[in-house]
Amino acid sequence: MASGSSLTPPEIPFELHVVNRRKLLDSIRQHLSDSSRPPHGFVLLQGGEEKNRYCTDHTELFRQESYFAYLFGVREPGFYGAIDIATGNSILFAPRLPADYAVWLGEIKSLSYFKERYMVSMVCYTDEIAQVLCDKYGGSGKPPLFLLHGLNTDSDNFSKPAEFQGMEKFETDLTTLHPILTECRVLKSDLELALIQFANDISSEAHIEVMRKTRVKMKEYQLESMFLHHTYMYGGCRHCSYTCICASGGNGAVLHYGHAAAPNERILEYGDMALLDMGAEYHFYGSDITCSFPVNGKFTSDQALIYNAVLEAHDAVISSMKPGVSWIDMHKLAEKTILESLKKGCILVGDVDDMMAKRLGAVFMPHGLGHFLGIDTHDPGGYLKGLERQKEPGLKSLRTVRELKEGMVITVEPGCYFIDAVLVPSMESSNTSLFFNRETIGRFRRFGGVRIESDLHVTANGCKNMTKCPRETWEIEAVMAGAPWPLDKTSTNSGNGKC
Repeated sequence: MASGSSLTPPEIPFELHVVNRRKLLDSIRQHLSDSSRPPHGFVLLQGGEEKNRYCTDHTELFRQESYFAYLFGVREPGFYGAIDIATGNSILFAPRLPADYAVWLGEIKSLSYFKERYMVSMVCYTDEIAQVLCDKYGGSGKPPLFLLHGLNTDSDNFSKPAEFQGMEKFETDLTTLHPILTECRVLKSDLELALIQFANDISSEAHIEVMRKTRVKMKEYQLESMFLHHTYMYGGCRHCSYTCICASGGNGAVLHYGHAAAPNERILEYGDMALLDMGAEYHFYGSDITCSFPVNGKFTSDQALIYNAVLEAHDAVISSMKPGVSWIDMHKLAEKTILESLKKGCILVGDVDDMMAKRLGAVFMPHGLGHFLGIDTHDPGGYLKGLERQKEPGLKSLRTVRELKEGMVITVEPGCYFIDAVLVPSMESSNTSLFFNRETIGRFRRFGGVRIESDLHVTANGCKNMTKCPRETWEIEAVMAGAPWPLDKTSTNSGNGKC
């Protein structure tokens, strides 16, 4: 690849989706056997549709629906996909395109093209769904159709079950498929991990490039632009995993900054911390990385205090992660580590266990510690049936409360923020006001925040950090001064001061 990157986009392994389909097939067959139901019928999913911008003829860039992408890997809109539970055969249904498609949008691909590209058993047209499935069904009565319908616990939205002409000829099941397919997505195959790793590699490289080129008086959106350019130019990543958060100064306290009403437009000032939460997506699989650093390239003592508090939490969690560990316990470990650092830095006073009991950790870290990552940034499966969302501050924002399992990919993203909307009420509350050193905390009211986020693959005995960014303060300063990455790690951190 060009000199701007050490990476080359990998070939897309479409056998990945063959593996995913086999995984679902094995799981649904087992479920049917356990519930004394015959192992036949069809899984049927409807892919995404292209959308225009409101009433205009401007077609927005299409990105495939995630469950459909998981099973079939199809990048084109308007498809359906089926899996024959009895035979294991997979069938794609392509839209029958009009002749003038070839004039405006390019060659009309043959059905054999899609069969070969997407490694399925056969391809038909979408207006043939009912006929083909009825012909393929070997049982008696109406063929069972297992459709995707279930709640996404991050968005509180429901997935859309497939609809097509002739559905009355089938017996539809709206409850079986969603939990089984969602659980398939939770544990990643080696082929999936390779794509997530590449998304991490190119995103880590882009974060470092942005870090090196950041200058006082730039606009936040210039940092976003550099990231998007690098991941697309050198990584072939046309899509981002989510809207880039490029916050500086006080904007770092806005957890989901970068949206339309706060569009990464502030000018970077000397003395600001930058908080950049950006991740590229490659063949549907994403990354989610946050770096925080001083825009002028040198940490002040206050910046280092908050940054190291978060870094210690980040590292403590990663060191403790392994199969069987409770994610709630990991969240509390991050909170406690941050509170202990804030006490050492004279921002807080009192007993840390008392602070934990009063949920003071949620004042500085209102969000959850992390989330599953895969085809979606917030990959589904965080709440199995029967698992209840916590009701306490901070804990209620957890996107999963599960115990870790080998094969999960989950983000670790502790943060420490000074958000007036939660800080002021806590400082005024009779339950928590005694914990604040008001003289010291005043220095941080306009600080913003720090978040450090890495993507972790849970292994048999621990975890692997898939993210490759500078994390120690001295590493960041060296990289921002022009040092190559990775560094020759010969320096050490300075010790903590006393109050």
